Amino acid sequence: MLEVIGTGFGRTGTDSMREALNILGFGPCHHMHELIENEDLRNLWREHARTGEYSWEDLFKGYRSCVDWPSAAYWRELVDDFPDAKVLLTWRTPESWWTSFSKTIVPSIQNSEDRQSVGYQVVFQSEFGGRPHDRDHAIAIYEAHVQEVIDYVKPDRLLVYKIGDGWEPLCSHLGVPAPDQPFPRRNSTAEFNAKEEDQGKD
Repeated sequence: MLEVIGTGFGRTGTDSMREALNILGFGPCHHMHELIENEDLRNLWREHARTGEYSWEDLFKGYRSCVDWPSAAYWRELVDDFPDAKVLLTWRTPESWWTSFSKTIVPSIQNSEDRQSVGYQVVFQSEFGGRPHDRDHAIAIYEAHVQEVIDYVKPDRLLVYKIGDGWEPLCSHLGVPAPDQPFPRRNSTAEFNAKEEDQGKD
């Protein structure tokens, strides 16, 4: 089951981390991208978001790691239920996160008419109380989340990973050698918005 749990919000380098974990042998890695690509998985998460009922075995079947939403919304439960898993908190400055979040995820959800989507139910409603577009409110939620993770997870189990840190701290935390290739960089704001034009949303 899950060997690595990512607790960071979307737009903190989670897609790059997803690719990094896949390269390091901790894949497949669960990410919102997986829901977009997999209708069955998407429907399972929609049902969970609607009812609150879940089975980690079903939601993470076949996955060895997870990052990004929707799993980041349930980080505390996952940390408790998978006590042997390493924990990652992908991080960037609050202002940098807001700049990216407000130009990508916020308009993506606001422009969607699908109010049953995981993005709407989990991110828009549950995480941000229907106000992800409110800058001060969103940043306060982000900062509180970061502090809650740091306070809750034991230090020897947690890595706070800052965008640009490269392979060394990640590989040291996971106990694996660094690969002989550049750390992946994926899903920039421009790439995110280009994909939104080409595909349906979750």
